[in-house]
Amino acid sequence: MEPDQKQAVGRFWFVSLVCLLVSGCLSRSGSEVVVYTALDKEFSEPVLDDFQEVFEISVLAKFDVESNKTVGLANEIINQASRQRCDVFWNNEILHTLRLKKQGLLRPYKSPLADQYPSLFTSPDHDWYGFAARARVLIVNTDLLPNPKEWPTSVVDLADPRWKDRCGMARPLFGTTATHAAVLFSDWGEERAMTFLDAVAENAKIEGGNKQVATNVARGRYSFGLTDTDDAIIEIENGAPVAIVFPDQGAEGMGVLLIPNTLALIKDGPNSGGGQRLIDYLLQSEVEQRLAAGPSAQIPLNRNSSTRSRVELQGGLEGELKVMEVNFELAAEAWPKITPYLEAAFPLGGRSNLP
Repeated sequence: MEPDQKQAVGRFWFVSLVCLLVSGCLSRSGSEVVVYTALDKEFSEPVLDDFQEVFEISVLAKFDVESNKTVGLANEIINQASRQRCDVFWNNEILHTLRLKKQGLLRPYKSPLADQYPSLFTSPDHDWYGFAARARVLIVNTDLLPNPKEWPTSVVDLADPRWKDRCGMARPLFGTTATHAAVLFSDWGEERAMTFLDAVAENAKIEGGNKQVATNVARGRYSFGLTDTDDAIIEIENGAPVAIVFPDQGAEGMGVLLIPNTLALIKDGPNSGGGQRLIDYLLQSEVEQRLAAGPSAQIPLNRNSSTRSRVELQGGLEGELKVMEVNFELAAEAWPKITPYLEAAFPLGGRSNLP
């Protein structure tokens, strides 16, 4: 059998399996399901296209810009509460998904695949699901730091004066860096978190996003920076002289922060049935494995996944990844209280390596 034929047969059986698992080949609908997604279009659109093909449900996807996409999409859902247009929110992080929950804009739905995910990444109320995570990692320039023994090993190294003006972090008002800041406040307490972030604001160069941090490390502008695995793996696979460090491992380390994509059914959305079907589809281990194998190299969370993300291998892990234990709901509760502090400590247009 030719490779193309094998691929076609494999696709046929995958689609057949999807139909059996996800409640519905016998009741296909020609209706529409509206998804607001903050995961980059190049990663999410092919998956949504396949769902559309399997179930013959038109998918209307709304994407947004890099700098404020999660906040912008969440705000649209809030503003449309009286006449909701969105069925499913596919967020590329979790903080603003929980913001919607607090405002009563999520509709509980227990997916038949819920038990395949660790409790750390699922809501006990069944109103959000975490899957396909990114890790918050250090990216190191190996030309500037050729000796691995000299590499930073912890997030707290961002505040170490010996790295002053030689390290970078994204402004913690958006995306995963905002979630990371909220997690530190809820886990460490206000005093310790503010002391640390004050030191980072003074010590590190602050960029507009994680991608800019990874790019500047790759170009040798910084020795290291804090970023996400999807941005780090792009630089590695482009041949840049960089390496990934999973921070805070070992017996005394707090563990690496994993920030999942999240799925939530929106209350009063126009097609909740189609939204449920889409959530079930996206929670399959096969979808996570596809995202892990793709350019973003997401880390699968489904217990049935047979794939490890290649970023774990790039990070030189010898054993299991030590993951930070997090109460994401407490972190979301902390967010409104800490936003004014973060805006003052990390002003727009603040310190950067650029003129």
